[in-house]
Amino acid sequence: MEAMDMDMWLQKANVLIEALPYIKRFRGKIIVVKYGGSAMIDHDLKKSVVRDVALLKLVGFRPIIVHGGGKEITKWCNKVGIQSSFVNGLRVTDKATMEVAEMVLNRVNKGLVSMMEKVGVHAVGISGKDGSVLRVKKKYSKGQDIGFVGEIEEVNTKLLHTLLDNDLVPVVCPIGSDEGFYSYNVNADDAACAIATAMGAAKLAFLTDIEGVYKDPMDKTSLISRMNVPEAEAFLASGMAGGGMLPKLQNCIDAIKAGVARVHILDGRIEHSLLLEFFTDHGIGTAIIGDQEEMPHE
Repeated sequence: MEAMDMDMWLQKANVLIEALPYIKRFRGKIIVVKYGGSAMIDHDLKKSVVRDVALLKLVGFRPIIVHGGGKEITKWCNKVGIQSSFVNGLRVTDKATMEVAEMVLNRVNKGLVSMMEKVGVHAVGISGKDGSVLRVKKKYSKGQDIGFVGEIEEVNTKLLHTLLDNDLVPVVCPIGSDEGFYSYNVNADDAACAIATAMGAAKLAFLTDIEGVYKDPMDKTSLISRMNVPEAEAFLASGMAGGGMLPKLQNCIDAIKAGVARVHILDGRIEHSLLLEFFTDHGIGTAIIGDQEEMPHE
């Protein structure tokens, strides 16, 4: 065997050794992955995410996928002549839009299940309506009625535990129901946060279209690789978290305060970003941890 070949194989062995303590620490623990952004559109990225989740499952993690589908909903609304509108970042969801959203999200859901099955991991696709997993009430945006948009009141974990206990990966689309069993569109970040909290997840990972949290969004060298809750709250109070990062970071803080040990904000446009963050000493995104937790990549 040539020296170059030996170096390559040793490098691969070192990668496995580096991953070992992380596998040991989180084996048997529940991991919630919020799947969204470009990783849902690009076919190669889709395969990368599915393979990552499959590997997490096969090394002993207990993953739950919560997915969005906003771009697909907008595309199909346009196809059927429904004009999409947003208030404070939330989709105004009348009855017709709700019908399209539920159809599209369930279609996306079953597509992800099929991909999981192709890589040899058994998965079950559900919506938050199944087993009353997501019980919601009507959500208002600063007092404005925005239609069938739901705010999560309760997560019923029985069905999710049943699936996990039977060696299945739950794939959840964010449709909830109210006390009258009407369907409501739920923000996927909110759904992932609520499910991770209710399930006592060890990790919650958000796959996004950004590299993580920056001190200065215009300076790519200012990525914050890790922060605790007080640091994250100070960052929010500083006003430096703009756009869609503000509610996402608030979700992370809420999840940590509710008992989730670690929350990761990752760039889903990078192949195998989940594995790089979970199984390497340095990670690639932003990790937010509880006050009592040791830093994840030291």
